[in-house]
Amino acid sequence: MKAAPLYVTGVVGALIGIGALVAGGCANEQQAKGHELYGHYCSHCHGDSGRQNEGYNWSSMPDPKPKDLTNKSEMSTLKDKDIFDTIYRDMKDTGEGGDEIGDDEFGVPTMPSFKYTLSEDEIWAIVGYVRGLHGTKLEFNVEERKKQLAAALVTAQGNLEQATKTYEEAEKKANEEAEKKNVDVDDAAYANELAAMAKAKKELDAAQAGLNNFTARPGKGVSIARPDLTVKPADVPKLVELGKRYYEDKYGCNGCHAIGGEGGKVGPALDRAGFRLNPTWVYRWLKNPQAMNAETRMPALGLSDADAKAVTMYLTTLRAAGNPEGSSNKPEEAPPAKPES
Repeated sequence: MKAAPLYVTGVVGALIGIGALVAGGCANEQQAKGHELYGHYCSHCHGDSGRQNEGYNWSSMPDPKPKDLTNKSEMSTLKDKDIFDTIYRDMKDTGEGGDEIGDDEFGVPTMPSFKYTLSEDEIWAIVGYVRGLHGTKLEFNVEERKKQLAAALVTAQGNLEQATKTYEEAEKKANEEAEKKNVDVDDAAYANELAAMAKAKKELDAAQAGLNNFTARPGKGVSIARPDLTVKPADVPKLVELGKRYYEDKYGCNGCHAIGGEGGKVGPALDRAGFRLNPTWVYRWLKNPQAMNAETRMPALGLSDADAKAVTMYLTTLRAAGNPEGSSNKPEEAPPAKPES
């Protein structure tokens, strides 16, 4: 069955969502935000109302399929934090020889992480919307979380100011003592104060990062430099095999992209990626899709430089039959502006 165009499913989803919001009296800003984000990033796999086989990508995905988010008996056993951690996490290598995954860790690669794409506040909005799909409400106090982060920042700023003052006083005293004795300054005299100031600065940076992650998207405005994709010929096969494993077992690319007719249909089929796409562009796209196209549905998955290089090398090998006779194997210098179908 042919998938409905994105604009059709988007309009239908919006009408269904708006009707639910009005019917349930849920027209506040946070719920509206959750509905909008869910519609853009989640509905193609989970469906507009969260039911299995409702999203146009659901049937094309490899097992395990997305949960039925309307199943109250199952979903109500999960805490708000459990749902949040499923959306906001680092991807795990589920392949043979990959990461050890604990019983309390989510390890389904085709469920992407949005840790590197959305703010913490936005993810809580999605959690709240998902709660509504099975008839419950978000219990986590999002506003209190924001207040705690802001208070932690104020405390950290105060601690740094005090630590800096103490350090400066100790340094001044050490200099005065050295001058009186006509000797070199003994740095050890204020080493503890210097270490305390460094620790306070680190804590301030962490507090600032915590508040920033809550309010702002982590990848916004971050551009990715051109990578060095040079690989020794002898290392290419091993790197390609590693990239294939990451493609399927760590980052779940096959949940949204198809190769040989197998895989999802949110993004374009990648059978001929080695012909169509420039490797440098692929690498930068994998690292931060939103920097390349702010409207893309593909999240940044937190690929390390090494992982991005491996997946890029794998994709360059995808050169399915059908290439015109005699054409060059060199990828296009400029890939399509919008890589999604």
